[in-house]
Amino acid sequence: MLPSFETERLWVRPRTMADFDACLAMDRDPEVTKFIPGPWNEPAKHEAFLKERIETSLGDGLGYWFIFPKVQPDQFAGWILLIPYDGIGPEVEIGWRLNRSAWGRGFAAEAVRPIIEHAFHTVGLKRIVADINPSNLSSLRVAEKIGMNHIGDGKPGADPCKCYAMTKADLIKIVSHRS
Repeated sequence: MLPSFETERLWVRPRTMADFDACLAMDRDPEVTKFIPGPWNEPAKHEAFLKERIETSLGDGLGYWFIFPKVQPDQFAGWILLIPYDGIGPEVEIGWRLNRSAWGRGFAAEAVRPIIEHAFHTVGLKRIVADINPSNLSSLRVAEKIGMNHIGDGKPGADPCKCYAMTKADLIKIVSHRS
């Protein structure tokens, strides 16, 4: 079972099948998924994709977490993921997706911080990565705000992206600068 986390303003807990409808609704907002390829406009494929992502074990300490504001604990704000890169690994990617109602409030960066700590200190990862569409300026800002480093652009034959990475050493530097 994945751990739950609490931040100053958020509850971050493992995603379950009880979250299916909320996640499906978020993905159906074309503004939310416009930079993310997926089966968003094919209901049967979208539902099968989401069900598989919720029910499949992704490895010890890996998975999806749902975000809820403490002031509205029943209001689904989005999710954070820590999963094998491209679904197969060996690298592990971190990602986030928020409902439009949660945009611009700093929730993504706040919710991702305990997941990063978990990735390095509990799971024992050496590095996490994120590929972000270069037009998704909000997600690029989140990656930089949480301390990820831009390491390159795109992969041949793939959708355009900016590639980011963070190591445990990067996290230690960030934490020591806060102290």
